[in-house]
Amino acid sequence: MSKTTRATQMLSKAGVAFSVHSYDYDPSAERVGLQAAEALGEDPSRVLKTLMAEVDGKPVCCVVPSDREVSMKKLASAFGGKSAAMMKPADAERLTGYHVGGISPFGQKKLVPTAIEEAALAEAEVYINGGQRGLQVRLAPRDAQAALKAIAAALIA
Repeated sequence: MSKTTRATQMLSKAGVAFSVHSYDYDPSAERVGLQAAEALGEDPSRVLKTLMAEVDGKPVCCVVPSDREVSMKKLASAFGGKSAAMMKPADAERLTGYHVGGISPFGQKKLVPTAIEEAALAEAEVYINGGQRGLQVRLAPRDAQAALKAIAAALIA
């Protein structure tokens, strides 16, 4: 497994301090984020999942704790929209250049508006997908927010 991805390159270029952590990715896991948290021995609230969605038909990215679900109503509201829906996996892969299970908010092919769950900003460090299945980057959540130019919002149901 390569420890250098578009995600890690973007973070390095932005001058963000991070460390890389790999784990055995289980493609049959019911919830990939929870499986990552377990494999890393971390609390699921500190292992954030990257979800691709559409608000009023426009692509957005949201980063939330792996043990929580996104409220579509809150997601739409965060971006000033009326409705939100999860993006189809094939569309998410095409837009980001990453495979489902390895989608990172960092270094996506196309820059889209991003929101991070505000509760996650209270953590000292979080894990976010590093652009490959079985690869996480650990960093300060405010550094992630700054690198992504993400808005902080209450996104979870």
